[in-house]
Amino acid sequence: MIYWFLVRPTLTGVKFLPTDGDRVLLVRHTYGPPRWEVPGGAIKRREPPSSAARRELREELGVDLQELKPLGELDVTLNRRRGSLHCFEAALRAPRIELDRGELADAQWFQRTALPADLGRYVREIVALAGAN
Repeated sequence: MIYWFLVRPTLTGVKFLPTDGDRVLLVRHTYGPPRWEVPGGAIKRREPPSSAARRELREELGVDLQELKPLGELDVTLNRRRGSLHCFEAALRAPRIELDRGELADAQWFQRTALPADLGRYVREIVALAGAN
């Protein structure tokens, strides 16, 4: 614990923005603040970011998708640790989603132009990246 506080190693994670036309899928986790977030997770050691995003997509939403659109990387600070998020867009057409109820409490589609007020820290930036590409 002291090591993490003193050294504060960098974090590397992935976020994937599920889209269906002009809609984006946001989730609420079973842990942490009950804000709407972009799904994602940690990158395992030696795992390419795109593979991590596909793995997280399968684990959290039960969706197998081979093609992800890279959106870029965000420099972030989480729990007083610097890091980066590799962001992707996952274009889903008429998707069937099965939530991992151990991790996700809720998921809902929103119009890109009508996002809810209670958003997580980097959601607007990630949605903007998807709109710019």
